[in-house]
Amino acid sequence: MDDVPAGPASPEPRRPSLSVVVPVCNGGSDFKRCLRRLRDSSWADFELIVVDDGSTDDSGLLAESQGAIVLRHDRPQGPAAARNLGAERASADLIFFLDADVAVYPDTIERGMARFLDDPGLTGLFGSYDDQPTAPGLVSRFRNLLHHYVHQQGDFELDSRPVHTFWTGCGMIRRRDFLDFGGFDPRLYPRPAIEDIELGYRLTRSGRRIVLARDVQATHMKRWSVFEVVRTDIFRRGVPWMLLIKRSGTHETDLNVQLKQQVSVAATGLMLVAAAGVPLSAWAGVAVGACAGSVVVLNLEFYRFLGRRRGLGFALASFPLHLLYFVCCGVSVVIALLRWHVLERSHRANARGRGERVDRGARSIPGPAWSRLARRLKRWTARSR
Repeated sequence: MDDVPAGPASPEPRRPSLSVVVPVCNGGSDFKRCLRRLRDSSWADFELIVVDDGSTDDSGLLAESQGAIVLRHDRPQGPAAARNLGAERASADLIFFLDADVAVYPDTIERGMARFLDDPGLTGLFGSYDDQPTAPGLVSRFRNLLHHYVHQQGDFELDSRPVHTFWTGCGMIRRRDFLDFGGFDPRLYPRPAIEDIELGYRLTRSGRRIVLARDVQATHMKRWSVFEVVRTDIFRRGVPWMLLIKRSGTHETDLNVQLKQQVSVAATGLMLVAAAGVPLSAWAGVAVGACAGSVVVLNLEFYRFLGRRRGLGFALASFPLHLLYFVCCGVSVVIALLRWHVLERSHRANARGRGERVDRGARSIPGPAWSRLARRLKRWTARSR
């Protein structure tokens, strides 16, 4: 039989290009390590864009010395505006958002890029902090290990699972989708908040796909204090996230708001109420013990994880910090619901004054009215910091 000439080989899919966008404001030694670890990446073909968000140190000069394209804000405008500026300047197909206090592993970028190569329909992905935080102290280690643990939970298939949020600490996204959806909202989130979560909601509601890839990890170098924990959990995450849930009508059961964590928040609140009654009744002490025991049982796997990583003493010392975390979650819900009630009443009163009909329900606040109410929320949260 005569040989049949082979037809032309199918062209391989084009390898997407990558821009790394890092916002920084007085990054210090952590930023220096962030840049050094980027330089050591096995995936070296990327455009590095650093947005100097009003730094008063030499962060911008340091980035330039590492070959980065440096964009500058004369005064701090917040990470949402900084990342938007970097994304607009980027020339690649994909954007890898990285915080200035996060250090990638040599294969972090390569692992993320591999998922986009295998899945052309993927819009975005994000990973997690590793379980080896470098910042010393109980608070910093507990905080970073809590983040790692939460992001490693769920039903994973080939180390990834679908989510409807986004995360910019270590996350990739298609630049075209990012720009088409308007990027982050710096008017609503002028300070570090949940601008990435809000974008993820917008993207996934429209049918775009985002996954959490638990094998895409990086080291968080942030040093936490108790004050910073409380401020972040209440005013920068808890309250804005709850208001976003109310606005979007989302029934959130993922990541930090799983049912088990919601029950833990309720048990912690009951424990505090019972503790106040201990001087009045011995039964109140029993209730305190029962509630504390419930929190331990609900989160036993997490405490075992802490014990494996840092020892039994660390796990025991972390329990009060975990209770503080649940208290912050509960306080955030109360503040957000009260604030939402005030905003909604104001909207209804204004609508009735204009002779408009207003349907009942949290989701009745329309986009234009929400924009006006969001400006009030922005001023209120600024006063709360």
